[in-house]
Amino acid sequence: MTSPVWHPFFQHGLEEAIPLVSRAEGALLHLADGGTLIDGISSWWVTTHGHCHPRIAAAIAAQAGQLDQLVFAGYTHEPAEQVARGLIDLAPHSTDCDPLAHVFFSDSGSTAVEVALKMALGYWHNRALDGLADPRHRILVLQHSYHGDTIGAMSVGERGVYNAAWTPLLFDVGTIPFPYHGQEKETLDALETACAQNPAAFIVEPLILGAGGMLIYSPAVLQEMAAICARHDVLFIVDEVMTGWGRTGTLFSCEQAGVVPDIMAVAKGITGGAIPLAATLATSRIFDAHRSTDRSRLFYHSSSYTANAIACAAAVANLAIWREEDVLGRIATLSKGMAERLAQLGEDPAFTNPRQLGVIAAIDLIAADAGYLSDLGPRLRAFFLEQGILLRPLGNTIYLMPPYCLDVDQLDRIFAALSKAGDIFGVPA
Repeated sequence: MTSPVWHPFFQHGLEEAIPLVSRAEGALLHLADGGTLIDGISSWWVTTHGHCHPRIAAAIAAQAGQLDQLVFAGYTHEPAEQVARGLIDLAPHSTDCDPLAHVFFSDSGSTAVEVALKMALGYWHNRALDGLADPRHRILVLQHSYHGDTIGAMSVGERGVYNAAWTPLLFDVGTIPFPYHGQEKETLDALETACAQNPAAFIVEPLILGAGGMLIYSPAVLQEMAAICARHDVLFIVDEVMTGWGRTGTLFSCEQAGVVPDIMAVAKGITGGAIPLAATLATSRIFDAHRSTDRSRLFYHSSSYTANAIACAAAVANLAIWREEDVLGRIATLSKGMAERLAQLGEDPAFTNPRQLGVIAAIDLIAADAGYLSDLGPRLRAFFLEQGILLRPLGNTIYLMPPYCLDVDQLDRIFAALSKAGDIFGVPA
């Protein structure tokens, strides 16, 4: 029987295999046909501690029998209050910056970014109403960035075939060149010039761009970006949806640069990857610009499932794991193991440009047809599926972002498959 399901980022016309996954545990996905897959990308970058983590699963079960859903417009519940307090406690802090002090809940990374953009524009709109600033509308973005697939999130991401159909809906932005190694000054000079034109905000993926090709830049550049924005009173927004929850080696990437943004979007690992939830954190000045006795100036954004109680209970359990367990220690051990194997693979003439940040590792396969829309990506996905590994290369860029429970044997199996892929698909220079 043909399935009626329409899958995301999947071309059904190619008739690729669609495995049926029946259950999961730790780093393993168990298939209905009896096979298993090692989840090498945390099921699209969300699963942190491992699938079906007992503490998170128990919290979900307990909450489901107590309070499942509550309208959040003017009502609240204890799981949401606990998550908000926990996020503020764990968020980047600095004595030189105003702290992130307010949490707005949503349900995905894309919507967390939409909320961040609306907060920024709402801030300048309300400041202008009060006669405290001129209106500001322009958003600055970083070249090759990706922030999601809703209209606002697509507008601040890289333009290409993946959003060409919706170009009439996307708003214009100012693009800052990516700070490739040796070209950092060009990026910072371009940002300085753009900020002098009084834009509303600058949004970045801190330290590493995900869907843009796992491109890495230094904490020093991130720090200077924030400083330039501060000098020009341009709101600095960081998208920690992918980079947060330990992926880059620290809880949040901003910590490595000593940066506290004006607005920060988080999602994916906020519940350990078990259930959808997102949040946008803001400083008090952003919140206070919307706080008024005038109801017309409230922050007009919501979704039916804002701060769903079951999702918040999962996040409460995840926050407890971060407080009570040595998660960063596990990340450091896994990162070391990945680095050792990546260095060996980097000597293979079929590969080039090995790079790593925390437990995110990437390497480029040298191939005759290496574009994002080439046949290489689907062929590699099918090959890794045959090897019992879930990976989704970005064109010729093969990346790993495994859950932190991945063991040595599983890591060896992944890198053995990568080496074999080089032998089969690589075209050494």
